[in-house]
Amino acid sequence: MSKAKLRIVGVGLLTIFVGIYSCKKDTDNNTEATGDVSIISAVQANYISAVAIATSGSSITLKSNGLPNHKTPYWGVGNDLYEDFPAGFHANVNTSMSAHNYSMTIPSMPAKATSHEATTLGPIGMAINGVPIYNDREGGNIPLDSLTLTTFDYSGAHPGPGKDYHYHTTGRYTSMDDAKLIGFLRDGFPIYGRKDTTGAYPTLDEYGGHTGPTQDFPNGIYHYHAANVNYLNSGYFVLKAGSYYGTKGTFTQ
Repeated sequence: MSKAKLRIVGVGLLTIFVGIYSCKKDTDNNTEATGDVSIISAVQANYISAVAIATSGSSITLKSNGLPNHKTPYWGVGNDLYEDFPAGFHANVNTSMSAHNYSMTIPSMPAKATSHEATTLGPIGMAINGVPIYNDREGGNIPLDSLTLTTFDYSGAHPGPGKDYHYHTTGRYTSMDDAKLIGFLRDGFPIYGRKDTTGAYPTLDEYGGHTGPTQDFPNGIYHYHAANVNYLNSGYFVLKAGSYYGTKGTFTQ
């Protein structure tokens, strides 16, 4: 083979290699969170004033009393924020809620974990109004069932045995069929409603999220979405199930 032909073949192979590498690099950027995006500004801009925010080095601490800033029957009749249950629904055995001293500390630049820890019972995140976010399970670590769902208010929430009000699903005062920011999970990644900013329902990975732009992170970040599955045909949509994408921080009460 002549030197000219060898030179052409070499250039062609180099072009193919560069193309493959570039595609791989773009794919990696679209699927992995490298921990180079700060969430501080988004946290400060979105949490309500009742939630105390403190930044220290590589972490953010959020403190709240856990009480909602919206209507729910769990405020009790006579309260200005009282509203009745959805038709056919009722209070669970925990008929009221009370204030708590919640403190959630999360990384200010969240990154993909090397080992993905399963979410457990109890708080897995905090909504922008300071209310804890729970996964899709109840006491005994069993999936939410139809009876439990009948104790939800219009926000897909109810109190636990400790009178700890919390969200399991989307609802009237958090997010419905939209792309609203709901809050941040314990690994520092944000969670949004069922839609992307484009108005489409995104394809999510096994952790319930993907990488891309949001209204708070126009240059892109890994983020969760509420599941686009009508849970038990109830009209409620689970916020988060399965494992965390990143490494969880602390949540005390």
